[in-house]
Amino acid sequence: MRRDRTHYLYLAVMVAVLAGIAVGFAAPDVGVALKPLGTGFVALIKMMISPIIFCTIVLGVGSVSKAAKVGKVGGLALGYFLVMSTVALAIGLLVGNLIEPGSGLVLTDSLKTAAHEQATSAEATNFADYVLGIIPTTLLSAFTDGQILQTLLVALLTGFALLAMGDRAAPILTAIGHLQRLVFRILAMVLWAAPVGAFGAIASVVGATGVDALKALGVIMLGFYVTCLLFLGLVLGPLLWAVARVSLISLMRYLGREYLLVFSTSSSDAALPRLIAKMEHLGVSRQTVGITVPTGYSFNLDGTAIYLTMATLTIAKALGSPLEVGQQISLLVFMMVASKGAAGVTGAGLATLAGGLQTYRPALVDGVGLIIGIDRFMSEARSLTNFTGNAVATVLIGSWTGEFDRERAEEVLAGRLPFDETTLLDEPEPQEPPESAHPALSGTGSA
Repeated sequence: MRRDRTHYLYLAVMVAVLAGIAVGFAAPDVGVALKPLGTGFVALIKMMISPIIFCTIVLGVGSVSKAAKVGKVGGLALGYFLVMSTVALAIGLLVGNLIEPGSGLVLTDSLKTAAHEQATSAEATNFADYVLGIIPTTLLSAFTDGQILQTLLVALLTGFALLAMGDRAAPILTAIGHLQRLVFRILAMVLWAAPVGAFGAIASVVGATGVDALKALGVIMLGFYVTCLLFLGLVLGPLLWAVARVSLISLMRYLGREYLLVFSTSSSDAALPRLIAKMEHLGVSRQTVGITVPTGYSFNLDGTAIYLTMATLTIAKALGSPLEVGQQISLLVFMMVASKGAAGVTGAGLATLAGGLQTYRPALVDGVGLIIGIDRFMSEARSLTNFTGNAVATVLIGSWTGEFDRERAEEVLAGRLPFDETTLLDEPEPQEPPESAHPALSGTGSA
């Protein structure tokens, strides 16, 4: 089995963050001078935005069509995912605006000035001109001009055009799938520069702000964790009990090994096969699980929605250019749409964040460097929230469609029907009956 080398990358990022903090305290002027390292890394991320959004949106439209074609289960799942993403977004906005993450940070005056100028010019832009600006002059310019909304428009048109082509679009979708793998492979290469970018960004912030920077970063992470817990405790838990009479704590205890796997890899994708097997064992029908879980992994990203909310508010506040509520909603809706289909891909969250800021407030993009250093510390909570959301969604969809055996679930959660960890099957494999018991040999009919 091939070793996952990204663990070394995460370790390197943590070391780089600590080194950046040390440099920022010991030599503030040197720390501030290291800011171009973070800016350069953000530029590399920006380079990948357009191809990532194009590939993920085109393939995401295909996922929607597949889910919709399976009828009631698929349509209900997509509707639920949309509602839950909206709820997660609302909770993130509420908590974020209350705690004002990033208020203790002071980024460079030049960036703050640029952010204010860009915000002023955006407000002065005529709405008609803004809408017309979404339309690219050529298909190629949608990828070369750095206008992310243009890329999004072309991707949506391409996706729906391929949808209308039916089976004839299969080779094109396959080619785009290969292109997506290439794009994410390049992104994976770019991410190996993350320790350098994190070192420069953190050193610069700490050098300019001092101990207030660490307090502000702590508030950001704590706020994110609290928001995830609020979403689980106040939304998913009561909803699961009201619909399926299943305790969220019991369900999470049942998925304990999967949580350890998600926590150790910082990716909910690592537990996808086991989640499918365990949901079937719990009592949800195989068809419902087969539709809900894979679709949810692309469209039910509650933790990611909260993460994008907190990161956006943090950057805007740190640059002294806070967003109005309407701007926050439109920006984050774009990010939610742009992130579909890229779940579980390392670095996709940073690319989506940079893409949204590039679209609505280009002067804020350099603030992504601030998030690089703490992204790893929030990734576990993000992945665990995404995973929990999909487990709960599977039980809820099964209950609403009559495809959930509640009596069996009670037995499973009580430990009286243990999951077979050796085969990962819903039931033990059938054993060959002894020769005397075989109907054809024993002379008896079927039992």
